Amino acid sequence: MNPLHRMDGRLFLEEVSLEELARVYGTPLYVYSQAALTEAFDSYERALAGLPHLICYAVKANGNLAILQHFARLGAGFDIVSGGELARVLRAGGQAAKIVFSGVGKTEAEMRAALDAGIRCFNIESESELSRLNRVAKEMGRIALVSIRVNPDVDPKTHPYISTGLKQNKFGIPIGRAQPLYRQAASMDGIEIVGVDCHIGSQLTDLAPIADAIDRVLDLVGKLSSIGIRLKHIDIGGGLGIRYRDETPPDMTDFRSILISRFRGRSEEVIVEPGRSLVGNAGLLLTRIEYVKRGDTKNFIVVDAAMNDLMRPSLYDAFHDIVPVCQSGEPDLPCDVVGPVCETGDFIGLNRAIRAREGELLAVLSAGAYGMSMSSNYNSRPRSAEVLVNKNKIHLIRERETIEGLMAGERLVY
Repeated sequence: MNPLHRMDGRLFLEEVSLEELARVYGTPLYVYSQAALTEAFDSYERALAGLPHLICYAVKANGNLAILQHFARLGAGFDIVSGGELARVLRAGGQAAKIVFSGVGKTEAEMRAALDAGIRCFNIESESELSRLNRVAKEMGRIALVSIRVNPDVDPKTHPYISTGLKQNKFGIPIGRAQPLYRQAASMDGIEIVGVDCHIGSQLTDLAPIADAIDRVLDLVGKLSSIGIRLKHIDIGGGLGIRYRDETPPDMTDFRSILISRFRGRSEEVIVEPGRSLVGNAGLLLTRIEYVKRGDTKNFIVVDAAMNDLMRPSLYDAFHDIVPVCQSGEPDLPCDVVGPVCETGDFIGLNRAIRAREGELLAVLSAGAYGMSMSSNYNSRPRSAEVLVNKNKIHLIRERETIEGLMAGERLVY
């Protein structure tokens, strides 16, 4: 499904004109398609049909309250990594009993908040975390439900910054050390073991590493069962990739085949934690051309969006397709698309060919994941507004920040 289309040479998302959105809400502007969010979620439901399962949206990909609310209404659970994300999910109407709490650095305050809320499970990532959670739970008179995140040492063949399943990564317990930790957890008064968790990375376009990781986890599950530790769920993580440029995303039918062949007939619930693949291609960043700067060896299109609005190109050297909102017969200009932030690393796209006219609009595609959620106020730039479209309906789901708002919490000394 592609809700982005042209009418008379002009870009629309669902039934809404991007030109009109820019006129009303200004730029830079994040715009999301509700239909694309729904279709992406439904594709996982179809892949998991026939298996006991729970789809936990990875909130870090995009934590806007309206997007969380939409997934909650579709029946999603949530994968969180902070106390702030916990608060967001609860504010958006998500059920605490469908929340799994991941992350290597959970604080005591975050543990207490999650125990108070009654979340489904803590994904434990170290021996020290398990000990702390046991102490906190006993102090509160609670039992903490836990799953141990194991690191299967599988190469996901993705960018090293988003690889999470190798021995050198900070995440999880080496799978060879998992059994002793499960035994330790089973002896703790404040802990109840409910599952096992594994997540090998993000933007995975090859299903073979996923299948390999699942097989290693299932081998561990069998060993745990033999010593009397039986699990209620098996969390296989998220990480399925999307198309940014020329990638071939995993086929959901093939993904289903992997799941059915390994989990059909088993009693454990299957949990998946997709993030990027639910929101990435549902959103775009709308930006306006401020200047066309022609040089001796390089041309630049300077837009009003910058690395503080979309960090991925500068951080990961990530590619986002950039297209004009309005087509014309003018020739394309070989150029770099850059922002106004005072860093050479401030770029949206390098070595592109784009029709350039000052004042016109560009759409930066596949920006729904890790776009707004990673944005900042660098150079004292207010963060963008966000809009969700549903057919011909427009919902402003985040107001544009103001300069006054940025300074509201600061105090002069004299």
